[in-house]
Amino acid sequence: MVPEEVIMNKIYVIRGEKVMLDSDLAKLYEVETKVLKQAVKRNIERFPADFMFTLDNKELVNLRSQFVTSSWGGTRYAPMAFTEQGVAMLSSILKSKKADMNIHHTNIRSRR
Repeated sequence: MVPEEVIMNKIYVIRGEKVMLDSDLAKLYEVETKVLKQAVKRNIERFPADFMFTLDNKELVNLRSQFVTSSWGGTRYAPMAFTEQGVAMLSSILKSKKADMNIHHTNIRSRR
């Protein structure tokens, strides 16, 4: 089980929503980001705008500026941001041993 503080440190506020990024979720679920994105694209009808959105350039620049080190790494595609509902839906479509872990429950507790 992933410690709650690890998950809490992966929650950002973007567009006024608490979200987790695709790359962070992929690491927590122990799948490649590419696999996560492909699963979402195959099931895009399950991810309305209040479940998931793609960061625009301004949001991406702002997010990168929040990282003190250069560990961001870079990406070819803009990251996907998942709200609490999106994380729950993602858990249901990923075929990962970790997909049913406590990420969703931590998101709920973070709202309090």
